[in-house]
This record gives sequence, C-alpha cells and structure tokens, in this order.
Amino acid sequence: MTTTPFRPRDFFARLGCVILGSTVALSQGPPADDSGPPDATRPATTEQRGLQVKTEGAFEGFTLLAPLGSRTTYLLDADGEIVHRWESEYMPGNSVYLLDDGSILRCARGARSQVFRGGGMGGRIQRIAWDGELLWDYVLADSQRMHHHDVEPLPNGNVIAIAWEHVDGLDAIAAGRSPELLKERQLWPDCLLEIEPDGATEGKIVWEWHSYDHLIQDRDPEGPDYGVVAEHPERIDVNGDEMRLDESDMDEETRRRLTALGYLGGDGKSGNGGGADWLHTNSVDWHPEYDLLMVSLHNWNEVWIIDHSTTTEEAKGSTGGRWGRGGDLLYRFGNPVSHGGKDPTQQFLFRQHDARWIEAGSPGAGHVLLFNNGDTDRARAWSTVDEYALPFDPEKGFAAIDGTPLTPVWSYGADAEPRFFSSRISGAQRLPNGNTLICIGNEGRVLEVDAKGVIAWDYLNPFGDAVVSRGPRDGDPPAGRGEGRGGPPPRAGGPGGPGGPGGPGGPGGGPQLGHGMFRAERLAPEHRGLSRLAESAETPATESSGAHEETHAADDEQASVAPAREARHIAWYSVWEDARREAQRSGKPILLVSAAPHCSGVSGMW
Repeated sequence: MTTTPFRPRDFFARLGCVILGSTVALSQGPPADDSGPPDATRPATTEQRGLQVKTEGAFEGFTLLAPLGSRTTYLLDADGEIVHRWESEYMPGNSVYLLDDGSILRCARGARSQVFRGGGMGGRIQRIAWDGELLWDYVLADSQRMHHHDVEPLPNGNVIAIAWEHVDGLDAIAAGRSPELLKERQLWPDCLLEIEPDGATEGKIVWEWHSYDHLIQDRDPEGPDYGVVAEHPERIDVNGDEMRLDESDMDEETRRRLTALGYLGGDGKSGNGGGADWLHTNSVDWHPEYDLLMVSLHNWNEVWIIDHSTTTEEAKGSTGGRWGRGGDLLYRFGNPVSHGGKDPTQQFLFRQHDARWIEAGSPGAGHVLLFNNGDTDRARAWSTVDEYALPFDPEKGFAAIDGTPLTPVWSYGADAEPRFFSSRISGAQRLPNGNTLICIGNEGRVLEVDAKGVIAWDYLNPFGDAVVSRGPRDGDPPAGRGEGRGGPPPRAGGPGGPGGPGGPGGPGGGPQLGHGMFRAERLAPEHRGLSRLAESAETPATESSGAHEETHAADDEQASVAPAREARHIAWYSVWEDARREAQRSGKPILLVSAAPHCSGVSGMW
C-alpha cells in the first residue's frame, strides 16, 4: 500500500477552489429559444456570457478557445457547451491548434527572460495529448531570442515559430538604425524558426529566416545595405517604423488633413517608432501548395510574404528558392510609407492581426483574410474583417510591389450597427459554408456572420477571470494568476520599466479582461482530431454528486470531459471584484476562503 504525503499547499489550493467554486454560479446564457431566432442583424446586447445567438445558418462545427485569462483550452459544440478541455500549467502565449491526432499545439507564457518583456510574450511551445498527457514541452527563451504570439504546425510534424532576436543598440546604429529610434538602446528584429521536435523537451532548428538579413538603409552611404528605400521594397528599411514625410513643401490644408488623421503630431511634425519590439509580428501562416509564409506586422501595419522553399543559406540572401528571390520579401501590402511611399493616406491596414490564406474548400480560397483592428491615432476607431485577392500568378509569382492600395473583395464591420472595435488581439476565419468566424479579442466575443453580414452565431467567452489595470502592449495576454510554479509574470510596459518609459514592451495599455481571447478557431465535424470525441461520448463523465468531485480539471487528471451542467453553473474566482460582480448579478451566494499565502500560485485572499 502506498500513501500520498500531505502537502498543505495542494490541500488548501484544492479546498479553496472547491468551496468557492461550489457557491458561485456562472451563467453561460440561456439555451436557444425555439420560438424563433433573435434579431440576427444586430449584435447581442445581453450581459450574460455564453451562447447569445444560434441560427439555422450557423456552421455546424466545434470551436476551439484558449482564453487569455485561463490555463484551460476549451472545445465547444455549436450550442456553446464544453465537450472537451485540455489543462496546462501555464497561461496562453498565445495561439493554439488542434492537430490530427487529437492533441493540441499550444503556445504558453512559461518562460522568463531578463531581456524580452513585451506584448504577446510566450517562450514555451507545448503539445498536449487528448487525454492531457504532455507530449512535448519546448522552451524557446533565453538572452538572445524568445518566442512570441504564434506558431504554425506543418504536416511533417515540424513547427514554425515567431521569435524576437536581441540586437545591441550600437550594432543597430552600425546597421543604419537612427539613434533617435533607439529609445531603449536595443532592437528586437523578428525571425522565423522551423523546429523539428526531438523527444519530450528538445527540438532541432531545420530552417530559419531572419528579418535582419534583409535590411536597407539610406542614412549612411558608407554603411552596409545603403540604397534608395523606395527602389527596393523587397528589402526592409531599418528605420521603416519611423514615419518620414517630406514636409518641406506641404501646404497648410494638407498639413491640417494629415494632423487630423493622426499622421502628424500636434506640433505638425511626423514621427513614430522607437520601440525595441521593432516589427511586433503577431501571426504566421503557411500556404501548402506554393510553400509560402505570410506574417502580420502589427507595428508596421503591413503583411509580408516570404518564400519557405529556400534553404537556410538561401533565406539569408536574395536568390534561390522556388520563386528565385531567396529570403527577400516576395510581396508586402498595407502601408506604403514603410517602404518609401510618400502618401500616408494610402495606408489601409491598421494594427491588423491573424493574416491567413483562406483554405481550399471554402469560398474565396487562396485569398487573404485578416482582422483589421483599427487605430485611434489614425482616426479609425473601428475594426473590420477584410478579404483581399493578391496579384499572384501560380507560374510567375507575385506582381511587383508598387504600393498601390488593395481594395477588399469582401469586408465586414465598417457598416455594422453598431461598429465594433478591438484595439488588440483578434482574428477571423472563413468557413466552408461561406460564413466568416470573427474573434473580437478585447471583448472575448466570437461572431459568425454570413456573406451579407447577418449574424448566424454569437458567443461571449465566460472563461478566465484575470484583470489587469495597466498591461503590456497590444497582443499581450492579461497577467492572471501567475505563471505556473513561478508565481506572477514579470511586469511589462509599466512606467519607468527597463529601457525608459514604457519598458521594452512598450507603453502600458488600458484595462485587459481575462475573458479576452487571442483568436478562436472553428473546426469542421470531420476534422481528424475530433475522432476522439466519439470515444468520449461512449464513456460520458458522470454527474458530480458533490462539489469536491469535480470543480477544476487541473485537480483531476481524469477530468477531461466536463459535465455540461457544471460547465454552465460552477465557477471559481481568484479576483475578488469579479466574484463580487457575478454574485450581485446572479443573486448567488459567495464564500471567501483564505487559504495558504500563495494558494496555487495566487497571492492574497480567495
């Protein structure tokens, strides 16, 4: 007979979750009304979270969510009910994917760095099996580079990750970087790393692309990569995040117009950039037929396309690969000023996220879909989801980059009543039935709209309870209950942080709610990774006869499928204000339990 040693921390952590979880009800919203759908032309207005709208036009599938205020990844059915969940020791960092074998590939905020502290910080990539077993736990974080935001799983099992690289300020100046733009005395150019998993924790980098290998600069004729920026849009201006406008012959009307649009400061002078997080790449997507990679650059208001068919050596230069241009940019769009354009009003992307190719089998296949967040500094305080057809020939490749603005072939949001606005995170996905799934990240809201913009499905994420009053920059998940065993995450972007005001991660943002989501993904019923659902259905979880039996799946390795009743009504809170507001709203009692000083990594009172 074996005995389990008594661990006070584990006992009180479990006790706190049980008692508090069994006394506070969290409603996910009422069931669908069989008397007829609500007005699906307007967003839902109820404050209850969960499923708001479901019509016959909704795509019947499953939705994958990784709320930024939770360590749990959820799989929901079309009624918004939990059908499966995966637990992690870490908060998201930020994307998650369901793989064909039923495991998830999940980015996590599970690593620390003394250098990199910014929006979208991750540092850890995990593969978690359907039954919760941790299959791969790879750390990509040290003093020289750190994973952030997103990864892209490939069919061969490899993973492409976005990572920052550290460049010292003096080295950046030697490369042509303006000293005025080095406010933090360092630069973090992004790179793409293809990793071949090896064992439980290791990985081999088998391909890489570095933005810093493809620079151009027009400041120092004696320096490297000197040239005329406007003549080389395939290269990356090392000062391209600075908006440089020729104001010498600008008339007053033009000056007033650009100032009103936010392209000139209050003093009538242009100027942007200067953060260490130079590009802030927030998504990567792979095109399987043409072996192309597409990345979204938040700070540059641009999308770039890169050839993945190159070798690592070819990716450093300007020749080689299927399209013959090495690692230079094959195409770019969104903000012509970043590569020498003179008219800032031609910008049509604003802090965008989740640029992806529409997959084969869905209307618009081969087009690009993205969430165009908007930017209050550019007098565009609303978001849209935009679809673009790029000038691409399967035999010849992309047309020359000339900065001509692209017109969306489809768009949702500008004419919505009311308009919606998510200043950060968010995403969109085209579905096989022609509808579009939209994640309005700040709200934690998932919409499904048809081609005419009529809402077919509307869901407000009820999971996650972390709240941050001052947070890291766009794309960074809220600091929740800490990072696993390591306690709370480091502050990022607070006043007076490392490197001057705002810290390397940029200025602190406004309130960030734990209900927020980086993105959401709708999975077709025939997705191979969902085959395990049938097995789970054959052995359903039993209803809980006592609160101690099932309150949080992290406490029970066997609790992979949550009872639907519990998923609707039971919640626990580590933030007092959230619990108080829910108790007031629902009329349910709440019991506070003071457990260990750091109950399961949570400081303070439960």
